[in-house]
Amino acid sequence: MQFTLALETPDSTLILDDYKARRIAEKLNLSYTGTIGVIIKSKLMGIIPSIKPILGKIRKTDFRISVEIELQALNEANE
Repeated sequence: MQFTLALETPDSTLILDDYKARRIAEKLNLSYTGTIGVIIKSKLMGIIPSIKPILGKIRKTDFRISVEIELQALNEANE
């Protein structure tokens, strides 16, 4: 895993879904979010109207998301 660009770019945010990568980012004091976090922020910023259709598409892939995380995402996105 390479974090060089994030280390060289102040106030950057990494998009990480991998548990090990998140632990490394924490040790390096780097800011990060996950794919679901980006989707929620897009909804809250008015870029997308709803996260439900996107979560539906994600469920059809091999991307793993727990029911609890999905419900939390819907709650945070006010859906």
